[in-house]
Amino acid sequence: MRLLYQSVVVTRELSWKAKFLIYRLICVPTLAYGHELWVVTERSQVQAAKMSFLCRVVGLSVRDRLVKLCSGMIEAGRTYVSANRLFVNGIKDLSHQCKKEEMISVSRSISILFDQAQRSIKQQLHTFIKEDVRKFKDTKKQFDRVREDMELAQVKNAQAPRNKVHEAEEAAQALILSRKAFRHLALDYVLQVRQVVVPMLSFMRAQYTLFQQGFHILDEIDPYMKKLAEQLDQLVIDSAMEKREMEHKHALIQQRDFSYDDPKLEFNVDAPNGVVMEGYLFKRASNAFKTWNRRWFSIQNSQLVYQKKLKDSLTVVVEDLRLCSVKLCEDNERRFCFEVVSPTKSCMLQAESEKLRQAWIQAVQASIASAYKDISDNYYIERLDRTASPSTSSIDSASEPRERGERADKVFRGGGESLLQRVQSLPGNELCSDCSQAAPCWASINLGVLLCIECSGIHRSLGVHFSKVRSLTLDSWEPELLKLMCELGNTVINNIYEGACEELGAKKPGPSSSRQEKEAWIKSKYVEKRFLKKMSGAEAMVEGERKSRPWTVKKCQRHSSSVRAPNKTRRKYHQSEESSSGEVEIEQEVSSDPEDPRELHPGALLYRSSRLHNLPLMAEALAHGADVHSTNEEEEGKTPLIQAVIGGSLIACEFLLQNGADVNQRDMRGRGPLHHATYLGHTGQVCLFLKRGASQTEVDEQGHDPLSIAVQAANADIVTLLRLARMNEEMREAEGPLGQPGQYPSSSPTEQQYRKCIQEFICLNIDES
Repeated sequence: MRLLYQSVVVTRELSWKAKFLIYRLICVPTLAYGHELWVVTERSQVQAAKMSFLCRVVGLSVRDRLVKLCSGMIEAGRTYVSANRLFVNGIKDLSHQCKKEEMISVSRSISILFDQAQRSIKQQLHTFIKEDVRKFKDTKKQFDRVREDMELAQVKNAQAPRNKVHEAEEAAQALILSRKAFRHLALDYVLQVRQVVVPMLSFMRAQYTLFQQGFHILDEIDPYMKKLAEQLDQLVIDSAMEKREMEHKHALIQQRDFSYDDPKLEFNVDAPNGVVMEGYLFKRASNAFKTWNRRWFSIQNSQLVYQKKLKDSLTVVVEDLRLCSVKLCEDNERRFCFEVVSPTKSCMLQAESEKLRQAWIQAVQASIASAYKDISDNYYIERLDRTASPSTSSIDSASEPRERGERADKVFRGGGESLLQRVQSLPGNELCSDCSQAAPCWASINLGVLLCIECSGIHRSLGVHFSKVRSLTLDSWEPELLKLMCELGNTVINNIYEGACEELGAKKPGPSSSRQEKEAWIKSKYVEKRFLKKMSGAEAMVEGERKSRPWTVKKCQRHSSSVRAPNKTRRKYHQSEESSSGEVEIEQEVSSDPEDPRELHPGALLYRSSRLHNLPLMAEALAHGADVHSTNEEEEGKTPLIQAVIGGSLIACEFLLQNGADVNQRDMRGRGPLHHATYLGHTGQVCLFLKRGASQTEVDEQGHDPLSIAVQAANADIVTLLRLARMNEEMREAEGPLGQPGQYPSSSPTEQQYRKCIQEFICLNIDES
């Protein structure tokens, strides 16, 4: 009893949880085993302490909090079970490996646990609070009254006099009755507390069952987990190896230029899916606002198509690429524009960069070539109304009539040879000049070599100041360009640009070499010029089977122009007016000590060879850095182009113009190439310069423009051509829309007739040069 009393006193200082446990350990076993309960009622202080302790345990706020915590635990558990089930199903859908559904079994066990908690704890506690607590409050009131009655009975029993036996017996009987009532009420309290503890024990057993079942389930998948761990270890090793490989590749990327290895810059004419090239381009709308929209374009099945979105249907821009051409648009205010022109309409497109624009142009041209690859070359000449590509030539040859092509065909087709066969028959032209690929179908017109399609793309990327690329089968070919290509060829040019390869030990790429190797070779060959042989060790160039000969100045043959030149070329041009016969001879002084061209400076070599119509020497001089704009101060500031005019070679003039010569550059006497050609009566050269946009309004030191010179010389052909060109310029300025100059349409009948006339005169005079 003393121990019980001390325990109760100590519980006054503890929390209600500790007091509840002490009561369970001490009081409940005492009542359960039937021991005497009179020890509990020894003193009123002990009874009051126990009643206060029980009231705190079953306090309403604590009970409500316990029910809320239990409800929250159950709801959170259900959420966890649902989320866990969804997670496991997601893993199952991903891997399709959870065939035995071990994790699903664990989730079901957890769900059963919370259902049991719902039944055994929450519902019973809820019933206990809502129903039994009310009864407990009434019992507590009764207990308080019984306790007070018992205390009064104790007081009366203590105050009963010794000599009054009857009063003493009554007081003792009242005390016994009070003790009995207290014992019953105390037992009710203990039973009600037990109703709370028993569900908690049931919940703990459910927890134990849950984890035990989970252990057995997970133990069954332990072999699979070990196997999975081994696979993960192997994956870590493989990942480390791949990481080292990627680091090595990143290091290579830092060291190399992959600007042309971007997938967007590549195209494949023979792609299995038929898509030659695809990517985003900006397209200018045909409405009044001319808006630009970004669309996904692709070249497939010889058509140019686009989509607004990848899931949308294809919109055809060009039905048949064989009937269209592609050209650059440098006059547009937006950068990187190019235009695809068909017989019925044109489509203005914009790429994201210059390289991407060139790639799209090459892809279109390659697609056109692929579409025609099964058609004979004669079909191109007879049927294809070709339009020159402004992106590959400085000559504006768009919209020439078909007669021009037929004329050129008559001049340069002999013995049934086609254009392609004619050019490829030159020495070395059966192979690509840079990689030896067979049957090259592209050409660099300023260098005079034939190229394969891949090397032509690399040449195009160098820029037109290094190489101007044309297709032998897709672009138009003027007669002067055809003869220029026949004057040079791969063998001649490679002897210049690859003359020092053996000495340097340089290895030329082959047809199977990578694009990077070919690009490096072409840049070294034409841009850096590493393989040029020295001028001092050069030999006279040969063409075909033509043998080398001493470079001497010889008399030129007589020209059959309608009006001949003055008596001697060194005589002043204005003295030609005094000539009465109209037929004079072009003479040149013969040097008694001919100079070896190998000892000349590149500029001097270009100057001399331009007059002699020696294109191989001119090409060598240009390769060694000769300036086409250089002047000879000792000869009135004449230029190589003027020298070519004096020499009477239209092809030499064309070669210099293709390599950047200025058609309006004048000498010290204010005379340009057009003045000199008019003075000398070279009708073909006059037409060539007019075609290249030579100015007719410039006057020399005597105030003579080309027309006045032609009138004084009574050269009817040149006068007619100059007046026709001037009239064409005036109409171009007058017929622009809303009076705007420079808007004269190139497809107008007047413009076509003028160009036809110019080209006819060039064809008539080209054999004389």
